[in-house]
Amino acid sequence: MSAKKAHDKNPAMNSDGRTTATGTGAAIDQVNSAEEKLNHMRHSCAHMLAQAVLEMFPEAKLGIGPTIENGFYYDFELPRTLIPEDLDILQKKMEHIAKQRQTFHRVEEPIDKAVQFLKGKEQPYKVEIAEDLAKEGERQVSFYENRMKDGTMKFWDLCRGGHTETTADVGVFKLYKIAGAYWRGDEKRPMLQRIYGLCFETKEELQSYLNMLEEAKKRDHRKLGTELELFTFSEEIGAGLPLWLPNGTVIVEELEKLAKETEFQAGYKRVRTPLITKENLFITSGHLPYYKESMYAPMQIDNEDYYLKPMNCPFHHKCYDATPKSYRDLPLRLAEYGTCHRYEDSGSLFGLMRVRYMQMNDAHIYCTEDQFEQEFLDVVKMYQKYFEMFGIEKFMMRLSMHSKEGLGKKYVDEPELWLKTEDMVRKAMKKADVPTTEIADEAAFYGPKIDVQVWSAIGREFTLATNQIDFAVPKRFNLTYKDNEGKDQTPLCIHRAPLGTHERFIGFLIEHFGGAFPTWLAPIQVRVIPVADPHQDFAEELRVELMKLGVRVEIAEVGESLGKRIRSAEMMKVPYMLVIGDKEVAGENFAVRRYGQKDQKSLSRADFVEMLLTEIRERKLH
Repeated sequence: MSAKKAHDKNPAMNSDGRTTATGTGAAIDQVNSAEEKLNHMRHSCAHMLAQAVLEMFPEAKLGIGPTIENGFYYDFELPRTLIPEDLDILQKKMEHIAKQRQTFHRVEEPIDKAVQFLKGKEQPYKVEIAEDLAKEGERQVSFYENRMKDGTMKFWDLCRGGHTETTADVGVFKLYKIAGAYWRGDEKRPMLQRIYGLCFETKEELQSYLNMLEEAKKRDHRKLGTELELFTFSEEIGAGLPLWLPNGTVIVEELEKLAKETEFQAGYKRVRTPLITKENLFITSGHLPYYKESMYAPMQIDNEDYYLKPMNCPFHHKCYDATPKSYRDLPLRLAEYGTCHRYEDSGSLFGLMRVRYMQMNDAHIYCTEDQFEQEFLDVVKMYQKYFEMFGIEKFMMRLSMHSKEGLGKKYVDEPELWLKTEDMVRKAMKKADVPTTEIADEAAFYGPKIDVQVWSAIGREFTLATNQIDFAVPKRFNLTYKDNEGKDQTPLCIHRAPLGTHERFIGFLIEHFGGAFPTWLAPIQVRVIPVADPHQDFAEELRVELMKLGVRVEIAEVGESLGKRIRSAEMMKVPYMLVIGDKEVAGENFAVRRYGQKDQKSLSRADFVEMLLTEIRERKLH
């Protein structure tokens, strides 16, 4: 992280004894795109927030204040716990700083001098950052100073930049959330207080995002998961280990049924593998040196270390290796709904989105290099089929690649194979004509991958699934096939999980549908509501008929008022309600209530059943 050159000329000494710049204007950081301009605005807001916090708490210790999607945050060690009312006070202070049109000036310092300066200012977290940069070989660091028109310095921060020209050029901003955050993400380090802010160019953009946040609160999968009785967590069982309740288990099993049908039609073969294995399997695969921190600690059995399974791939490699293979056996597609356990640090756990126990829609495709492109494209088409089925209109596939610096450390040391396989994926994605962006230094340790980003119905972004190419691990397991000349060759392996894990995908679907699932996926598809006792027998007869046809149906027993029973069905977002009274018992049409629709449909018993079964069988979205 080397410092950029300062834009100001004529260096002079400031009041702190640090080299700075005189000149008439601020250090204006070059902006090359609209995205970079917005990033500079958000970065400047982070500095304004830190300045406001120091005005309110002069003894505050500064952590880090990066930009993030839609805004910024800053971490602080403070003398007391913040309360929501503090955000209004800090917001007003930031608005005042904006009106003052303070200018941002860049200052560069030798790193040893910067460390001494930060120690003198009693900013231990900044000292740690600077000392770490020194260990990495940095000789200089940069600061940014906020100054008034008369040159008075109001705030400084250790920072790479860039920034706007003045504090008045930051668009519109709003502080909106307080959270806790361990210093550098380490639960053994101090817990700091994190303040989140939003920043956009226009009021309209900010208001649009605030509206989305408000809708997201209503759709929060943790809130709806409780209200709809889908899943729960228990401290007695452990953090990050969800329990699927009957309603949620229906959704899990429907998704598994969908995946199994889809994969059967695509020529996949199913396998089943154990939850634990000897240590050596992960040494062979290479996961232990690269992935150990995300694995549960080993358990000793018969004087050997056994690990809980964090992923399925090494097990599938052994399934492949169980029988000899020739080129005629390829491609071989092995699929499993494998249960995995991964040790995620407690600070990162978040409802179903980040858990320690998960069920993966996993498969591994073993193929020749010539078969790779078609197999990879077929997986992409499977993703697109699911997107259409679930009404996912916006998506992006991100090609995650290696970095040269990470070879031999973070990634297997095969530079030529990295470049070759990344180009293979790039060409396949171009042929698929799917929106793709490339990101460096985020690949799997054994090869490049496609990470799938999707946006929910209200515009929230989720990382959903992955599609990876593995050129390294099959070789570690000595996996081979005989080519058409009888020579041993090593297959390529495609790791794919179009539905990701049940946990994350269902968390996404809860928010995407707002808990109002399509009929085929809904835990309860029909609720029959008899008006009074005389209608109970007919309601029971109807329930039995629908259950024999495979419909998930319940009766809202007489006991509470009709209005309350109807409201209960609406709160549980049951797709169909049938109110049974004298007319329905006499054979007249049903008044069919569809969740979310004001108008009722009048349908005969036979027509309702046919419509319902068609909707379920065809897995219709609406």
